[in-house]
Amino acid sequence: MPETLHRDERIPEAMVGMRLDQAAAELFPDFSRERLKGWIKQGALTVDGSQGRPKDKIYGGEQLALHAVLEEEVRWEAQAIALNVVFEDDDVLVIDKPAGLVVHPGAGNADGTLLNAVLHHCPQLAGVPRAGIVHRLDKDTTGLMVVAKTLAAQTSLVEQLQARSVSREYDAVVIGVMTAGGTVDAPIGRHPKDRKRQAVTASGKPAVTHYRVVERFRGHTHVRCKLETGRTHQIRVHMAHRRFALIGDALYGGRLKLPAGASDTLKEILREFPRQALHARKLAFIHPASGKRVEFRAELADDLLMLLDYLRVDSEERR
Repeated sequence: MPETLHRDERIPEAMVGMRLDQAAAELFPDFSRERLKGWIKQGALTVDGSQGRPKDKIYGGEQLALHAVLEEEVRWEAQAIALNVVFEDDDVLVIDKPAGLVVHPGAGNADGTLLNAVLHHCPQLAGVPRAGIVHRLDKDTTGLMVVAKTLAAQTSLVEQLQARSVSREYDAVVIGVMTAGGTVDAPIGRHPKDRKRQAVTASGKPAVTHYRVVERFRGHTHVRCKLETGRTHQIRVHMAHRRFALIGDALYGGRLKLPAGASDTLKEILREFPRQALHARKLAFIHPASGKRVEFRAELADDLLMLLDYLRVDSEERR
């Protein structure tokens, strides 16, 4: 049965000058911009109690009120794709995503995605926006994701993500030897020339990544990254910005660098490593129903364990 939505948000001063539909997409991120535009045109999403137009400019301080009936947005196909379920109850589903699995259908990936898999696993998710998916991992990034099984759980998790209270830690293996950890506080936005890439840019959205060294090798470093924000490709962009691009990152890694005197086996592994060396290892949040903080961990994927083993052997043999 369709659910009725009742939500209110005040537009912050930082959004002055934005279009109404843009501001709405920022404040109600669990709905698509097209759906929000439709609600604005229908009068289901009002500004200070009045109907506006998607293109209207925002002055800051306005009160947005959303009162709408939630119909199923798109009829995605449920597909029997294996899932590694770490935890599940009536409210949330925590998954350890494998490499190669796209999270959401899109251009070039109409099906065969995590969304199709969770719809098969939990058919009632067809009634939740984006099938309960509140955050994403890149196709070739492994590790933990949480999916909301109800609209209330989704609202709670989205609010936690916006408040930066969800804790997300990643393991990465980068090119180069770091002397110490640190923080990258640099805004990220669309690359000005390449729409497939993100970049550190003054016009981007705030992005903060904390990182520390786990283990150093002769020409590489195993680092642990903690996100304050969740921008697209954030760790990949920030590490490349610090000139420590991830192993296997074809988009941001640049020219391949091999340690001097490396064995033929290690050279082949570094040349052929099929993905960015990135794994979402820990995820913690407030459970939407119990109100208690829950934490989950996922062991490194086998290919990353193998990579670290060969880097470790190479470093020990050259001491």
